[in-house]
Amino acid sequence: MAKNREALEYHSCGRKGKIEVVATKPCLTSRDLSLAYSPGVADPCLEIEKNPKDAYEYTAKGNLVAVISNGTAVLGLGDIGALASKPVMEGKGVLFKRFADVDVFDIELDTKDQEEIVRTVKLLEPTFGGINLEDFKAPECFYIEEQLKERMNIPVFHDDQHGTAIIANAGLLNALEIIGKDIGKIRIVVNGAGAAGIACANMALTLGAKQENMVLCDSKGVIYKGRKEGMNPYKERLATEARTLEEAMDGADVFFGVSAKDAVTPEMVASMAADPVIFAMANPDPEILPSDAFKVRDDVIMGTGRSDFPNQVNNVLCFPFLFRGALDTHATAINDEMKMAAVKALANLAKEDVPDSVIKAYGNTKFSFGRDYLIPKPFDPRVLLHVAPAVAQAAIDSGVAQTHIEDMVKYTESLEALQGRSKEIMRTLINKAKSCRKRIVFPEGDHDKILRAAQVLMDERIAIPILLGQEKEIINSIRRLGLDLHGVQIIDPHDNPNTRKYADEFFRLRQRKGVTQAEAVRTMGHERNYFGAMMVHMGDADAMLSGINHHYPETIRPTLEIIGKQDEIMGVHGLYMLAFKNQVVFCADTTVCIDPSAEELAETAILAANKARHFDVEPRIAMLSFSNFGSANHPYTSKIRKATQLVKEWAPELIVEGEMQANVAFDHDITERQYPFSAIKGDANVLIFPDLDAGNIAYKLLNKLGGAEAVGPILMGVKKPVHVLQRGDDVNDIVNLAAVAVVDAQQSMVQEVHKC
Repeated sequence: MAKNREALEYHSCGRKGKIEVVATKPCLTSRDLSLAYSPGVADPCLEIEKNPKDAYEYTAKGNLVAVISNGTAVLGLGDIGALASKPVMEGKGVLFKRFADVDVFDIELDTKDQEEIVRTVKLLEPTFGGINLEDFKAPECFYIEEQLKERMNIPVFHDDQHGTAIIANAGLLNALEIIGKDIGKIRIVVNGAGAAGIACANMALTLGAKQENMVLCDSKGVIYKGRKEGMNPYKERLATEARTLEEAMDGADVFFGVSAKDAVTPEMVASMAADPVIFAMANPDPEILPSDAFKVRDDVIMGTGRSDFPNQVNNVLCFPFLFRGALDTHATAINDEMKMAAVKALANLAKEDVPDSVIKAYGNTKFSFGRDYLIPKPFDPRVLLHVAPAVAQAAIDSGVAQTHIEDMVKYTESLEALQGRSKEIMRTLINKAKSCRKRIVFPEGDHDKILRAAQVLMDERIAIPILLGQEKEIINSIRRLGLDLHGVQIIDPHDNPNTRKYADEFFRLRQRKGVTQAEAVRTMGHERNYFGAMMVHMGDADAMLSGINHHYPETIRPTLEIIGKQDEIMGVHGLYMLAFKNQVVFCADTTVCIDPSAEELAETAILAANKARHFDVEPRIAMLSFSNFGSANHPYTSKIRKATQLVKEWAPELIVEGEMQANVAFDHDITERQYPFSAIKGDANVLIFPDLDAGNIAYKLLNKLGGAEAVGPILMGVKKPVHVLQRGDDVNDIVNLAAVAVVDAQQSMVQEVHKC
């Protein structure tokens, strides 16, 4: 009952339902209105009249899908009618938007007349870029889809059929790879001859299974040749000789279940061939629970439709990304080639290292390719980046695409940008890093996250990682994690030819700071952060990243003692990049300077502006305070005022304004009305805080409550690139900061050349 109340409150609180229409163009002035509607709207109308394909250019058609149902086969609820199915269709729209940024109108048709449905949907073709049929009962769903595919020139896809089939068969391919069976030789039993069951069978046949090795069953038993009861042409195509499910299961290699709870008994499982693959996908209760199957035998590979068991067959892994690829090529259909591309993309993705963001989303459960992880997880952000491009390429190759994607790498990057502004910004930086890779030393080279990040850095050719630690331990960890770091440099400071040379240099640098020769030798042999910093100092590495397993001072102290700050600046400063959905903000100082002077604040602002340019962001600097342009006289505000003036004197090319309150930095109307002289018109993107208290508190609040993704801390002012990882950083964070370090090293190289 508690769950029912929670569900009802979820759907009814605030704005009723789960979706809304949001305008994508401004409509704030009379000019906006004249462009959005009359008379301006006439121009795109006339262009579309001349060339119908221009509808994709001037309207939302190319990103708009209709989710259509008559509510006759709602999952777990049956024939509840069109109106009662509306919450499900709205939910489908939420998933389309959340996972692939596809817009949806849900349309519930209050009829069971097949011809009326076909005629109605066909008339909607001018509005939509694609049609997603949902929860139509079999066998009517087959006829409706077939007719619409014949009559319409946009993609038509019945997700209950093909979505389930695509994901289940992706899991099947991987299961067969693990157990070493040939799909052309296996025996398959499909229990459930509705939309999903028949689609699963047909997809397996397309992948290479043999029809003579397949048995299809429905609620009345095996579908055999000559059976009269409950037959239709779609079942007839898959008729066989067997008579009972028990008989069919004896010696079977694979079971696809889309039927009902307890349809499979432990005895049936026991009778199957060695290493049986059982996808019991009935919801909410599978045909047999995994625990019951494993009681009978331990060589079973299980999948279900539930999230609380391994290998969940969840349609959200398919339809958003399939439509994304189809829409982006203006495809006229979703054909077998596109569906097959989705199958293979999902199967291949399951073999890759799983990001920490996915691990966190599933309660810190670790996943690796194997019997319990055959299918990617729905919240894996990489599904969009793998499936949509594969589908788009298949649409182009098979001739149903009306527009071609010339550069699939750039297309994938554009999809990545859909996942947030930070992805777009970081991809720009990563591409810069790839243009001239640099050597990054990782003192914590034996840490699992560092090793996994090193794999990404090598695979994507972002950087050349150098791992510090005991070689045997690191190699064992690489094998345990299933990584391929062939050729990576591993250095053990305790037993390395350079250790003595590094110790001599450390003694030279610190002999008047209380360090003895013996201490220098001991430090270099046992303190990897010191060894790594010395590698950078001596030119044996271009940058260093450390801190995943150390406190902040333990990481930064060796850097300051060995590498030190740049000669021309006053000190080292800290910066975070905070990426929101539609904008990026740089915050400084957030990590180093506790109580900076006006001169140090000015220096922080100039360094932060330079760093923003590394990310291809033109800086607009707001010097923050509790005062607006002299509205309060206090030593705190005077310091900010002075710092602002110093920035203008030292770097007159920069756009900088202050002192100002944080809301004024982002409110165009306030600045226009009250401070028209301000160079910042509510468009600040570099925020300089008066002290470490304000900066550290602000960036953490923005990160946690504002939903920003943080990249950093980025150290500014060090002679050579060193950045500090945080204890909670995941692999993606490490890769991002590594890209920052590589670009820093590239800039340092350019500066050295200019000096020469």
